[in-house]
Amino acid sequence: MKTNRAVRTPGGLSVRLDVRALTVVVLLLLAALTASVVLIGTGDFPIPAGDVLRTLVGEGDPGQEFIVTELRLPRVLVGLLVGASLGLGGALFQSVSRNPLGSPDVLGLGQGATAGALTVIVLFSGSAGQVALGALAGGLVTGFAIYALAWKRGVHGYRLVLVGIGVSAIVTAVNGYLLTRSDIVDAARAVVWMTGSLDGRDWDQVWPLLALCAVLVPLVLANSGGLRMMEMGDDVSYALGVRVERVRLLLMLAAVLLTASATAAAGPVGFVALTAPQLARRLTRSPGPNLAASLCMGAALLVTADLASQRAFGAEQLPVGVVTGVLGGVYLLWLLVTERKAGRI
Repeated sequence: MKTNRAVRTPGGLSVRLDVRALTVVVLLLLAALTASVVLIGTGDFPIPAGDVLRTLVGEGDPGQEFIVTELRLPRVLVGLLVGASLGLGGALFQSVSRNPLGSPDVLGLGQGATAGALTVIVLFSGSAGQVALGALAGGLVTGFAIYALAWKRGVHGYRLVLVGIGVSAIVTAVNGYLLTRSDIVDAARAVVWMTGSLDGRDWDQVWPLLALCAVLVPLVLANSGGLRMMEMGDDVSYALGVRVERVRLLLMLAAVLLTASATAAAGPVGFVALTAPQLARRLTRSPGPNLAASLCMGAALLVTADLASQRAFGAEQLPVGVVTGVLGGVYLLWLLVTERKAGRI
C-alpha cells in the first residue's frame, strides 16, 4: 500500500503527503475530542454527550451551561493543552538527543519545575499563581543548566542524556531536602502538587498555556524540516544548509518552555512526554520526529487517563499523574521486554 503521495498546488509547489501519518493524526484528534466530551459529562451531575455538545454551542439550559463552561470545560482544556505540550516537548527532546530515553522525565526538567514550585510553597507559602510561576522558573533554570553543562563545541545526544540524568539526581535530592524543611500543611500541599493533577483547574490556567502553545507550536512545526535533517547527523545537516546549533537551541528552548509550562499548570504528570512520541511513531510507521502525531497522542493520552481516573475506581478519584505513571510504567516494561527479545538490548 502506497502511503506517500505528491500533491502539487496550482502555484506549482509540490508537497509530499504521508497518508498514513495524516490518518493517524486525524484519528488521534477525534479520540481526544471524543474523550473530552465524555469527560465534560462525567461527575456528580452527569450530562449526556448530546447535551454537552448543545451546551458548548450555546443551546444548553443555564444549569448545564454553568457546569460545563465554568466547572468542567477549563479542566478538560488544561488536560488537552498539557498533554499536547508534553507530547510535543518529548518528541523534540527525543529527536534532538537521538535517544528514545531523552525525554523531560529522564532529563530532569519535571524535577526542576518541581524544585521551583516547592521553593515557593515551602519558603514563601505562595499562592497557586506564584507556585505556577515558580515551577516555570525552575524548569527554565534546569533546562539552561543542562544545556550549558552539555555544551562542548555543540550539544550531542549522548552527553545531553548523561548530563540530564545527573542534574535530575541533584534536583531530586534538593526536592527531598525542601520537603524535610516544610511544616505538615505545606508538605501535604506539596505532595499533592507533585503527584500531578487537574483538580480545581480553571480559566486562569487555560489562557497562559493556550497563548504559549499558540506561539510555540507553529514555531516548532515551521522548523520540523531542519529537525528531520538533523537526525541524519550534524555534518550532513550542515552540508544541506541547516544552521544546526541555531535550530537545536531554538527547538530545545521551545521544548523546555512547553514542558515547564505544562508542569506549572498541572504538576509533574509522568510518562506522557516519554511514551507519546514512541506510540505516535509506532502508529505512523514514519521516520522523523512525528511532531504533529506526538502532540495529538499526548493530548489523547492525558484526557483519556483523566477520564479513567474519574470512572475506573468508583467513588475514589485518583490524580491523573497516578494513572499516567502506572500506564507509562507498564508501557516502558513492555518496551524493554520487546527490545530484549529483538536482541537490541
